[in-house]
Amino acid sequence: MFCQQEKKSRLRELLKSYGRVGIAFSGGVDSSFLLKTSLDVLGSRNVLVLYAQTGLVNVEEEEQAKAWLERHSFTGVVFLSVKFNPLIWKPFVDNSKQRCYHCKLRLYQKFQEILAGYGICHLLDGTNHDDLKENRPGLQAVRELGVEMPLVAAQLDKTEIRFLSREVGLDTWDQPSSSCLATRIPHGMTVTGERLLAVAGYEAIMEKLGFSGCRVRLHPDTDDTVFLQLQEDDFERFALPGMRLNIDRYFGEAGVRHIFLDLTGR
Repeated sequence: MFCQQEKKSRLRELLKSYGRVGIAFSGGVDSSFLLKTSLDVLGSRNVLVLYAQTGLVNVEEEEQAKAWLERHSFTGVVFLSVKFNPLIWKPFVDNSKQRCYHCKLRLYQKFQEILAGYGICHLLDGTNHDDLKENRPGLQAVRELGVEMPLVAAQLDKTEIRFLSREVGLDTWDQPSSSCLATRIPHGMTVTGERLLAVAGYEAIMEKLGFSGCRVRLHPDTDDTVFLQLQEDDFERFALPGMRLNIDRYFGEAGVRHIFLDLTGR
């Protein structure tokens, strides 16, 4: 079993072997650590950052991702924000259990085309070793396209990545795990712009009330019912006097009549 510092060294050696790379960057914990390490190892001229602008994350997350290089004092790095419109892709809108596969396939195919124009062969993805334990259809697309997963190759898990991120001064080290807004829409329910905006609005309500990282999932049969998934540390906040009434009031103003709490949390 390798310790986390040994795994970090393995990651750095692997990155050196690539020479020049493109990073599929989301602004989250994993891709931030991968980007930071790649820049430290390879230098700014040998790293190209690719950000998928899809409308599938809230505006604040997008702004944070685009400001990452400036916040962490990196200059001379090519950062490309590539626009996509998943709402015109039928396999995405139909929202089967393979939705993430179809989306990731299109995003990464485009990224590889862009990198080819720069003479870069290696596209890197921020999947970590823990992710392999979950059912992630998007991983199928990553493997099919030959995209590199250096955090997996180094056997780095989420806890280790957070620790190492804090060690090197990344402000993302304690950021809650995130995923695209479409994940809050049950499979089989059509993904629409209206539903994505609704989810973003609901989660903004919870953020305003202090529930950072809360996910609000839609009911498969009705638009006036939602399910709240809180972070483990936020259940006490939820129980504060008046908090449930505030949540009910805010959601009521947004047209939601029924709110269910997922007791397992996130």
